[in-house]
Amino acid sequence: MSSAPSDAPVPAPKARGRIPKTVWDLVFTLVIPILILSPNVLGEGIGVASVLGGGTAGNVRAYLLAALIPVAYVLWDILVNRNVSPVALIGGAGALFSGALAFWYVDGFWYAIKDSARSYLVGLAFLVSAATSVPLFRVFLDAASIGEAPEDRALTNRALREPAVHRGMVAGTLVFALVDILGGVVNSVVNFQRVTAKFGTDAFNAQVAEVNAIMRVPGMAISFLGVFAAIYFVQKAVKARYGEGASIFEAADLARRVRQEDRAAGA
Repeated sequence: MSSAPSDAPVPAPKARGRIPKTVWDLVFTLVIPILILSPNVLGEGIGVASVLGGGTAGNVRAYLLAALIPVAYVLWDILVNRNVSPVALIGGAGALFSGALAFWYVDGFWYAIKDSARSYLVGLAFLVSAATSVPLFRVFLDAASIGEAPEDRALTNRALREPAVHRGMVAGTLVFALVDILGGVVNSVVNFQRVTAKFGTDAFNAQVAEVNAIMRVPGMAISFLGVFAAIYFVQKAVKARYGEGASIFEAADLARRVRQEDRAAGA
């Protein structure tokens, strides 16, 4: 005999927690490349290079694969998410530049320079932009306010063009550039000291993987230091111009202060 259907609500299945994008970034830009470069990832003396032909040819193929997977991931992320913000485009251009450099087969001193070339290029671009009407650090600040109301964002941009704030933006851009270049120098020194094997060997790939693992956290720390130092100079200029409590990250409040000045000027 069948029982009557229950009126009790059926519990909805629990939604699976999404893996944070930061985790995916680390997987595709650090973990997978290190595994590909490791000569023993599949067992003692067996690595991806062995599967790809072994010897010099296999090591070169493994090196290229490890270098190009992060590039493909960054470009895929931009295309799938249709992220055409200036920050994303700068990141995509940097990824393409790094991918192109992967085909420059060098070791020793020139490899140490090559591995930091992206930092040197970004630092140089920011240094040059500091002499223009649009210092590149403003790209990061524009991205931070992209979710604000259009009218508030327009007034925030006006505030950033104020001469006093612009000078703070120039100082912030210069600091960011110099710290980025410093990070490149540190990375080059570590690579020069630790990546001593000949290109195309098991030892070279293993040393590259080791340095990638060693430098990820210090590299990120140096980058964050540059960002925070640059923000300090811009924020200091904003407070000096618009008063205590004004913030480049509070677009609505900064817009309100600009409106107040406009009303006072028109009174």
